[in-house]
Amino acid sequence: MTGFAVESLNRTHAELFTFREVFRNPFRTCRALTRLPATIEDEPMMDRKRELALLNWCRGVLNDNNVKVTPASSDASFRSYHRVQSRDNTFIVMDAPPDKENIAPWLDIHARLRKANVNAPELVAVERAHGFILMADLGDQSYLSQLNDQSVDLLYRDALNALYAMQTRVDSNGLETYHYGKLVAEMELFPEWFLQRHLGLQPNCAGWDTIEHAFSVLTASALEQPQVFVHRDFHSRNLMRTPMNNPGVIDFQDAVKGPITYDLVSLLRDCYIEWPKERVLAWMQAYRERAVAANLIAHNELRFKRWFDLMGVQRHLKVLGIFCRLWYRDGKAQYLNDLPLVLKYTLDVATVNKDLKPFGEWLAKITANIDLTRPRD
Repeated sequence: MTGFAVESLNRTHAELFTFREVFRNPFRTCRALTRLPATIEDEPMMDRKRELALLNWCRGVLNDNNVKVTPASSDASFRSYHRVQSRDNTFIVMDAPPDKENIAPWLDIHARLRKANVNAPELVAVERAHGFILMADLGDQSYLSQLNDQSVDLLYRDALNALYAMQTRVDSNGLETYHYGKLVAEMELFPEWFLQRHLGLQPNCAGWDTIEHAFSVLTASALEQPQVFVHRDFHSRNLMRTPMNNPGVIDFQDAVKGPITYDLVSLLRDCYIEWPKERVLAWMQAYRERAVAANLIAHNELRFKRWFDLMGVQRHLKVLGIFCRLWYRDGKAQYLNDLPLVLKYTLDVATVNKDLKPFGEWLAKITANIDLTRPRD
């Protein structure tokens, strides 16, 4: 391990000791766990006002009083998306309430992607005061809806081409870095929302020591990797199958400069769909060879595989926490159904990796015979 990695590991471990003391504080835990969605009484009126403002804005931009706006989708944030029908054309409008979402990062990353010829939707109009963005319609065929044993190689070929373009052509200067504090903060969602809120488990001192050691290993591995443009949510629900320049890439506003394996493992160990391990390994190795040829990484097959595996665990610990938070804080229950797959990914690596094995065995033991899809009262 390099000196930089050792220094990062030690520094992270010291900070995580403070993190453990915070989580022992019952008052902080109670505050975190009693946050509720916005009051039901206020939301309908606010929603109706925004819907009318959105409709009128679209009518004005498109110069069409017969515009029709219908819900298209929502994501794991406060953003929502609507399909806009105007004459013979359709568009997508993003509604990002300014008090909850900032559209500036979306616009910044969008410009970077378009400049690199990555298929982000073409921009039509922006209304910053209300948080409205009107864009081209990439269709309704998400990768998740199109993937099967017959289509996956072709679709993943295109997705990996898009990833290669992002890592080699998208300007990452000035982006926030995936620094150790950000990596640790993401993993803190795992004990707060998955362990404590969803499982009702308060780890003892030995449990915290095991968690902290795992966090240190994962953070050090991420920090020693080459740093590139990272979409940060590059998976089947954020890729659209398009007839030209496939895939369309969406939900990119949280992009950072970070570890080279992050988007790769997000795609190949997707939280919403699983592929045989041998197939995942083949895709990963093919991409590694391409990255070596582009001088993105040095030729070291075992090290890249370790980076890939550990980066996946870091992401999946974060996702375990986020999916639980989406239910207990935001009322979005559907994400609980994906917890078993995310936990499986985590245990597949953590129970065999020598540095994570104590954590993996501990996590396997505490989650054995539990139906993760059932909400806890």
